[in-house]
Amino acid sequence: MLNSIKIKDLKKIFENFISLSLLQVANLFLPLITLPYLLKTLGAEKYGIIVLAASLVAYFQSVIDYSFKVTATRDVAIFKNSSLKVNIIYSKVFFVKLIFLFLSLFVFFLIVIVYTNFYLERFVFFLSAISMVGYSFFPEWFFLGFEKMKYISIINIIVKLFFTVSVFVFIRVESDYWLLPMMQSASVVVSGIIAQILVFKKFKVRIYLLKHKTIQSVIKSNFPIFINQFLPTMYNNSSTFLLGLFAPLSLVGIYDAIKKIIDILIVIVNVVSRVFFPYLNREKSFFIIYKKGVLFLCIVLIVLLNLFSDEVLNFFNINYEYSVLIFFILSIGVLGYVCYDIFGLNYFIVRRKDRLVMKNTIITSLIGFVLSFPLIYFFGIIGSSVNLTFSRLLMGGRLLYIYIKDEKN
Repeated sequence: MLNSIKIKDLKKIFENFISLSLLQVANLFLPLITLPYLLKTLGAEKYGIIVLAASLVAYFQSVIDYSFKVTATRDVAIFKNSSLKVNIIYSKVFFVKLIFLFLSLFVFFLIVIVYTNFYLERFVFFLSAISMVGYSFFPEWFFLGFEKMKYISIINIIVKLFFTVSVFVFIRVESDYWLLPMMQSASVVVSGIIAQILVFKKFKVRIYLLKHKTIQSVIKSNFPIFINQFLPTMYNNSSTFLLGLFAPLSLVGIYDAIKKIIDILIVIVNVVSRVFFPYLNREKSFFIIYKKGVLFLCIVLIVLLNLFSDEVLNFFNINYEYSVLIFFILSIGVLGYVCYDIFGLNYFIVRRKDRLVMKNTIITSLIGFVLSFPLIYFFGIIGSSVNLTFSRLLMGGRLLYIYIKDEKN
C-alpha cells in the first residue's frame, strides 16, 4: 500500500513538473522570441516606456496577490477533500483580492496623473493597468493546491501563443507601441476569465458571502506572509523601475533582456519548488532529498550558463560592452534566490514559521531597497545588477544560516 501511494505521488509530481515547466518555458521563451523584433520595430525608447509601465504594475500585482499563492495553496492542499472548506477558502481569496484590486487601481491612476513623465505616456500606463484585473481573477493558487497544474499551463500557453503571433501581425511601426500593453493586458484578462469558468464548471466551486470580520481576519492572518512576498518585489522590481527613472530607457531594455535570460534558471528551480510545495506540506521528511537535489541542479545550471555566456548573448544580439559582466553578476544572484525558495518557502513556511521568514525578508529587503537608490543612481545598469544579486544572496544566505544553526541544536 505504501509503495503504491509513493508511486501515485511521484506520478502526480512528475505530471505537475511537466505542466509547470511547459508554462514557464512559454513565459520566458515567447517574450524572448518577440524581444528582438520589438526592439527593432519600436526602438529602445518606446520599448523602455512599456517596460517601465510594467514594472510599476508589478508592485500592485504583488499587493493584489496578498501572498495567496502561498497561504491559499497551502490551505487548499490540506482541505481539498472538503468541498465546503474549499468554497470558503475560495470566497475569502476572491473578496480580499477584489478589495485590493480596487485600491490598487485607484492608487495607480493617482500616481500616473500626478507624475508628469508618466502622465505624458498615460495611455501606455493605463492600458498596462488593465492586466491587474485579469491577474486578480486568475486562481493559480487554486490549481496549485489541487495539484492540477496542467490547467494553468493549458490556459496560459494557448493565450500566450495568440499574443506572440499578434505581436508580429499587428505591431508594424513605432507608432504601434501602444498596442503592446493593450495586447498584454487583454491576454491576462482572457486567461482570468477562462480560469474562472473552469473553476466554477469543472470544480463546482461556489462563492459565499462573508462577514466583514471574516475578511478582516484573512487580511490580518495573511499579513506576515504578504510582507514576506511583497518586500522582495521592492528590491527586485526596483532594479528595473529605478533604472528607468535614472538611466536612458535603452539601458532598461538591455537590462530587461539579460535578466529575462538569467531568469530561465530561476524559473526551472521555481517550477520544482512549486511542484513539491503541496507534497512537502504532507511529507515533511522528504525535505532532505529535495534540498540536495535542488541545490545541485542550481549550481550545475549556473556553471553551464556562464560557460556559454558569449554564445547566449550573441544569439540574442545583445552587444552592450558590459553585457558579459552583467550576465555573470545576475547569474550568481540565482543561488541566493534558490536558497530562499528551499529554506524559506519549502522548509520554514511549511512548518508554519511564517514570522521567522517575514523577519528575514523585512531586514534583507529593506537593505536592498535602500541600497538600490545610490547604486543605480551612480552606477546605472551595473549598480542595478549588483543590487539585485546582493539582495538575493543576503536573503537566501540568512535563511540557510538559520537552518544550519537549527539543525545543530
